[in-house]
Amino acid sequence: MTINVDGERAAEALPHWETVPEDLPSAIREIKAALRARIEASGRRVEEVFAVVERRVAARVAEIKAEKERGESVWPVIDYADIENGTVTPQQMAKLKRRGCLVVSGHFPREQAVAWDADIVDYVERNKFFENYAGPADDFFGSVGSKPEIYPIYWSQAQMEARQSDRMARVQSFLNSFWKHESDGVRWFDPERDALYPDRIRRRPPGADSGGLGTHCDPGTLDLWMTEAYQKAFRHLFDGTVEQYDPWDAAHRTAGPTYPGSTMCSAFRTFQGWTALSEMRHDQGVLHTVPIPEAMAYLLLRPLLSDVPEDGMCGVTVNQAFPSTEKWHPLLMEALTGIPDVQPGDSVWWHCDMIHSVAPVKDQKGWGNVMYIPAAPWCPRNEEYAVHVREAFVTGASPSDFPEEHYERSWTGRFTLDQLNDTGRRGLGLD
Repeated sequence: MTINVDGERAAEALPHWETVPEDLPSAIREIKAALRARIEASGRRVEEVFAVVERRVAARVAEIKAEKERGESVWPVIDYADIENGTVTPQQMAKLKRRGCLVVSGHFPREQAVAWDADIVDYVERNKFFENYAGPADDFFGSVGSKPEIYPIYWSQAQMEARQSDRMARVQSFLNSFWKHESDGVRWFDPERDALYPDRIRRRPPGADSGGLGTHCDPGTLDLWMTEAYQKAFRHLFDGTVEQYDPWDAAHRTAGPTYPGSTMCSAFRTFQGWTALSEMRHDQGVLHTVPIPEAMAYLLLRPLLSDVPEDGMCGVTVNQAFPSTEKWHPLLMEALTGIPDVQPGDSVWWHCDMIHSVAPVKDQKGWGNVMYIPAAPWCPRNEEYAVHVREAFVTGASPSDFPEEHYERSWTGRFTLDQLNDTGRRGLGLD
């Protein structure tokens, strides 16, 4: 502890690594010791701070279990018309913020979503995707097991029309508004402008067997503890003022570096999301979340407890998704909750820090088709990534966050520059 010019105590600076450390075990030991010292300098023990978080999370888990027992939907469901008309109730807003997830019913007309699904089929078949498909190019989505389930397609008419539509922009702005985007004289992001973050398509056919995806979260890996920007973003977890931690505060989250990896996202997303192109029953291998936004506090403090090996972070490492497991996080796993039934044109959203998974399914009933479209508001990090997105869009390449497959470079029917509207141009940083 040092003394600053005003005579107040100031914490020692934390060690930080803006790129992946060469000696990971050594760096993990060093950062864990420094974080414990920082917390203890506040006059509190790590165990005491973690207990505060555990009690808060346990209360949320109890609420979720009680809602399930009463037969209520844990997931908030809001009609698109209410978002458009500004008639979402205070009770709905409060539940969305408490649960950190949402289904937007009727986000797009059913017939529009069904037509987009058919357009995608035409696009991939006309360009002989299945004849040329080389298999999954990443270990993460490759684990689901179907042939293929995730299509590495980014620039179809359907995807781009949805990304740049007024209806999508309106929902993204609504979701962004739940975040604190200005503080300390800094505007961390523009809630009214989204980057067109391109992602893939999932098409899972009837009768499919799919292994699903294990519980994980996506905002980063070891960089959440080790980079200076994230240390500031999660400052209240690491300085003993854990009661002040707000999972909806964007401060310091929109400009710092992220550690690279095939499953990492270079952009800042307020919400991850997808738009349904088919009906999906809640018991047919669908998305599950732990609908507790503040669970990130539990995940980040848990490795500092004494039962975790000194060179370990509860299974978190680089180049892999951030895992959440029964071994280290059993309390969180109790709250894992699937989405309700959805219809074509509905969209599904979850807070960017939220633990989520996809349930396995055998002999799936009906199709399971989605376009992945998040809320990724304009900010320094997303503006930087937009440069790479523009290059990929013009050439039909796979965006740089994703494996270098580049199927669409020679395809016909790709969405083109002259088809961009004002929202699309702004989302790509062209205006």
